[in-house]
Amino acid sequence: MEDPTDLSQENRKLLIAVIGDASIPPDHEKYELAMGCGKLLVDHGYRVVTGGLGGVMEAASKGARSSPSYTGGDTVAILPGLDPGHANEFSDVVIPTGMDVARNLIVANSVAVIAIGGGAGTLSEMAIAWQLKRLIIALRVDGWSGRLADTRIDSRVRDKDIDNDQIYGVDTAEEAVRVLAKLLPQYQRRHRGIRRRN
Repeated sequence: MEDPTDLSQENRKLLIAVIGDASIPPDHEKYELAMGCGKLLVDHGYRVVTGGLGGVMEAASKGARSSPSYTGGDTVAILPGLDPGHANEFSDVVIPTGMDVARNLIVANSVAVIAIGGGAGTLSEMAIAWQLKRLIIALRVDGWSGRLADTRIDSRVRDKDIDNDQIYGVDTAEEAVRVLAKLLPQYQRRHRGIRRRN
């Protein structure tokens, strides 16, 4: 039996960000994909991080809560504003940052990022995650995830030991979680700050 007082890093659940469209209805394809991603992430022992509002963020948290493996604390909402009441109803841990769009840095600093569609906010989170050397998985759907799937944001070498480093394009929630499990061990290096390059 797992010791609940063991706070070692090996015992922590990894935080995976699910990002994308903020304004889509529950019957939308992207909402369904986000629900599937949220559920499967918790099924596989991860926690789900979102920006805490509607659309893909709400759907991923709702999906996480539908997992038979769900426990309280598995959905984390990083809000742009100061009011915790703005979080969607499926958020367990609510962090009202008051940072507005700058909160995207906190979301992107998750262990890995799964993008589903999205506009400028999603684009900024993907670009930050790229700079932070995170594993990025993008659903091939309308929006920035589809536009950037199977590409590189720029020519920088993020890790010389990773062949074919890119934003990994997928078509389903199941494929997203399979790619995550397969590739995450390679993406362990952390960004060490911006330095002058000669």
